[in-house]
Amino acid sequence: MDVIGAGFGRTGTLSLKVALEMLGLGPCLHMLPVLGDEDRAGLFLRAADGDPGSLDKALAGHRSTVDWPGTYFWRKLVEQYPQAKVILTVRDPQQWYDSAERTIYRAANAAVAGPQGLPAAGIAMLQRLIWDGTFGGRFADREHTVRTFEQHNEAVRRTVPAERLLEFEVSQGWGPLCDFLGVPVPEAPFPRTNDTAQFQARTEHAHTEGRL
Repeated sequence: MDVIGAGFGRTGTLSLKVALEMLGLGPCLHMLPVLGDEDRAGLFLRAADGDPGSLDKALAGHRSTVDWPGTYFWRKLVEQYPQAKVILTVRDPQQWYDSAERTIYRAANAAVAGPQGLPAAGIAMLQRLIWDGTFGGRFADREHTVRTFEQHNEAVRRTVPAERLLEFEVSQGWGPLCDFLGVPVPEAPFPRTNDTAQFQARTEHAHTEGRL
């Protein structure tokens, strides 16, 4: 593992995934493909229940990870891969909550209500690692959830040595990321993916096709 993404989902993690792969640090694990992969989702569930071998298997074949489910295991990954660099994607906490509530939270509720398109393990992973495991079943409580977001970021800052950590807003583009990783800046523009409108459009398409 070369890069560990420690930021919560909806902090630009999909853009970072694409960027890392453009820089040759892929494959990069992200929540989106894991949701539809029953075997890998099951491995992450077993890892959350304390089976360390399952985490290794779930991450096999990846040089980097961003977003959940990897973020749930950030402490273990930071310890297990001491040479890996850590990227904490951040954004304004209130704006983050608004984005997360309108996208991943609503989509997760819809998936639970009508799960014909997602494997059971994917839905169980969402509930176990994110809604219960990270937010204690209280995501709808804005004050609690924003406080959890801020406490998580502070824990990462306290735990990871400064020389190993990049605190990154994707609006900053290639410069800070490439400097941190010690790689040249690509000629291509920094990827901008999965904003709220794009997320909602993709979710609506999935509903239309009966996959969510």
